[in-house]
Amino acid sequence: MARNITLERLPPMARRRRAPAWAWGSLLVAGAITAPMLAVALTAVSLPGASFLHIATTTLPEMLRNSVLLALLVGLMAGSAGAVSAWIVSTCDFRGRRVLEVALLLPMAIPAYLNGYVYTWLLDVAGPVQETFRSLTGLRYGQYWMPEIRSLPGAAVMLAMVLYPYVYLLCRAAFLQQSVCLLEASRTLGHGLPRTFIHVALPLARPALAAGIGLALMETLADFGTVQHFGVRTFTTGIYEAWFGMGDRGAAAQLSVALLGCVFLALGLEHISRGGRRFHATTTRHPPLRPVRLHRWKQAAAILACAMPVLLGFVVPAAALAWLAVTAGDPLDPRRFLPFAINSLVLSSITAVLAVMLAAMMAWAARMHPSPLRHVANRIAALGYALPGSVIAVGTLVPFGVFDNVLDAWMRQSFGVSTGLLLSGTIVALVFAYLVRFLAVALSAVESGLARLRPSLFAAARVLGRTPGQAVREVELPLARGALLTAGVLVFVDTMKELPATLIVRPFDFDTLAVRLYNLASDERLAEASTAALLIVVVGLLPVAALTRAMRRQD
Repeated sequence: MARNITLERLPPMARRRRAPAWAWGSLLVAGAITAPMLAVALTAVSLPGASFLHIATTTLPEMLRNSVLLALLVGLMAGSAGAVSAWIVSTCDFRGRRVLEVALLLPMAIPAYLNGYVYTWLLDVAGPVQETFRSLTGLRYGQYWMPEIRSLPGAAVMLAMVLYPYVYLLCRAAFLQQSVCLLEASRTLGHGLPRTFIHVALPLARPALAAGIGLALMETLADFGTVQHFGVRTFTTGIYEAWFGMGDRGAAAQLSVALLGCVFLALGLEHISRGGRRFHATTTRHPPLRPVRLHRWKQAAAILACAMPVLLGFVVPAAALAWLAVTAGDPLDPRRFLPFAINSLVLSSITAVLAVMLAAMMAWAARMHPSPLRHVANRIAALGYALPGSVIAVGTLVPFGVFDNVLDAWMRQSFGVSTGLLLSGTIVALVFAYLVRFLAVALSAVESGLARLRPSLFAAARVLGRTPGQAVREVELPLARGALLTAGVLVFVDTMKELPATLIVRPFDFDTLAVRLYNLASDERLAEASTAALLIVVVGLLPVAALTRAMRRQD
């Protein structure tokens, strides 16, 4: 009898389950997130874009070439630094390993454009590095060689130094959750750690590696402050010049659509190249990962490989900013900085929580009820990360403005009351713009975490009588907790550093630390801007510390 009862409780595995309301709600979320991008696309179609033909025949080839080269360089450097450092700290035991686990996350708290300001000041002809070199050697300018920092490779290095933590976070989580049996089998067959990393661990971590590099590439293509400061013409600078310089919204929208098409094509090719391969473990045996103890030159090499990204990406710019803050600093009363910090913290926290919730709903809907429509909707919703913040801001104001005007007209006609602008220029509109911009960060982190979960775990929970919701809450959600926390931290830090969308959409007299930093740094007042920059770094370190503590507890 018990056997019959058990069989009756078995879910109909062979029959396709009907998608619940929340799964369809994920499509509504994706549609709302894509509204600004649709507004930009409609602008590209409806407006003639008189300047586009001139741009296409003059500067478009240069923009395309520079964008592709910049993306390739950043992807190569950020991917190599993030994956190698994640593998070293996950599988090797050496002096200072626990410190470097935390330190490798620190560069993500520094905006790329701030790194560009600092290194330009340090390596400029009149900067401290060349002045010290000339005083020590007695050489004059022109008698020695110094790498040109204001160049495309220089901009790629600046971006890679602050974007590699995306790859590091996702790859480290993937390495820690891989089957130790496979790694030990590789070692038994005579492969050392380098060959095991290349032939076993890295292929298994491909979803995480692709997600991290994809985020870095989209951030690179959407960056404006760094490439503009370094004089590198890319799609983003072309969009800004067409929109704000030439006043041609149609040409800017057409360039934005072309940029989105390139990103969508790249992500689609990567997904197609995976084929039908799966990257989760096929065994339930997960003994603890025992790091290999390194000695002598191997230990020195591991320390150097993990310390260099931290030294260049965090220590040097943070030390320079601290020195500038002590010697000069912002003339504003320190108590006046409290509202800036509170505004930044509130906005970042709200955006991070909402982004993780929406990304989890969309990722689990596509996982439990897969369909081409959901897959395409998730991919399109993630494209906002490749658009410049100012374009997203303008695209956000269009649907919000339409809604406010329609509602105001209806209220006037029906009740004789004017509602005014309820959403435009409010915190709601600003948070929505952040979600459009950074939902891809949370979605990539969550999807890479779910890709490592075996489908048999969900099936086993269903066989034991759990409903789909209970199986997700009791089995998959605890296992994906690290990915959710990673997604929240990435969105929080990115929101802290976001500038163009904040400048355009923010309410009147509502400033953040990033706005204060930009107002001073844009006037070449880097010494005065150092105070706000250090506060951004300090506030950004708080979630990084929480993430590090969670990762250690997971270890």
